Amino acid sequence: MSCRNAVPLEHALMAPSFPPRRLSAFALVVCGLAVVAALVAFVKGAWPVGVVWILMAGLSSNMAWYYVRRDRLERASAQVNGE
Repeated sequence: MSCRNAVPLEHALMAPSFPPRRLSAFALVVCGLAVVAALVAFVKGAWPVGVVWILMAGLSSNMAWYYVRRDRLERASAQVNGE
């Protein structure tokens, strides 16, 4: 079995596994799912579980904003440095 598009190991280790855009999209999906799970928990009367889901939604939304901001700063830095 041949892998024509294989990346050498040293390049794979140096490159980021996911670009910040993708990470922010994943964090937004997790945030949306956590909000839905919190709503379901509150409707079913499981208040402590709903609170935990709300905390998870807050954490994932903060992660999404972090990755969006980091991506913007990296792009601005690349434009200034002429890369």
